[in-house]
Order: sequence, then C-alpha cells, then structure tokens
Amino acid sequence: MNAIYHNLLIDAPLEKVFKAVAYPTEIEHWWALKCTGTPKLGETYNLFFGEPYNWYGEVIKCQENSSFFIKMTKADTDWTPTTFGFDLEANEKGTYLRFFHKDWPQINDHFKHSSFCWAQLLNGLKNYVEKGEIIPFEQRN
Repeated sequence: MNAIYHNLLIDAPLEKVFKAVAYPTEIEHWWALKCTGTPKLGETYNLFFGEPYNWYGEVIKCQENSSFFIKMTKADTDWTPTTFGFDLEANEKGTYLRFFHKDWPQINDHFKHSSFCWAQLLNGLKNYVEKGEIIPFEQRN
C-alpha cells in the first residue's frame, strides 16, 4: 500500500496543536466544512466537505497531546481503505507534527492531488494554530 507523509514544526504548545487536529470545532477552522465526533478511541467522526463528500471514520488511536489517528469507514473508493494520523512531539520551538495518510490502494491522480492538498491544509493548520488565521472553506484545497 502507498502513503503520504508530511512533517512540520508548529510554534505552539502540544495541547493547542492536539486540540486543533482532534476536536471537531477546531478541525472546521482548517479542514472540513463541518465535523462531529469525540476524540476517544472507537468514536466515529463525520467529516463533511459538502455533497457528495459526507465521510466517516473511526478513531483508532487517541493519546492526548501525543497522537490522533482516524481509519476511514465511509468515503470514496480511494479514501475508504485509508488511515490518517498525527503524531506530536514537544520541541524547543513548539510542536513537531508528523502526519501520515497510509493504505492508499494505488498511486493515481487522486493520491497525488491529496498529497498536494494535505501539504496546503497542514500549512493552513500551522497558520491557524500560530496566528489564528482561518481560510474560508471554499478557498481550502
């Protein structure tokens, strides 16, 4: 299977970064249009990006201020078998974030586009956490 990886440094404490990647009201500021769920093992997250993109995933790892992983359970055919996650580590300059999105069935145009989009979204996450910047959903890729 294939995977996307991105690492970045965010000038903010672990707690703030974890909240931004794991709490639905925060996820809505940098990724999904609407999001529901509870950051607890086994819980279901609804990631809504506008019709027909009403996707679901299950929290498969949730260690506060350390790791947050979601296994997709309902999405398009490329995303459904995938898992994405965030590992966080304290750094003298803030939080080092290691991101992955693995188990892609093939390296196709959707995989390549998603890798590019993740890079942009993670930059949006960084700017949201560090500066409070929120890019309107319609302008996110």
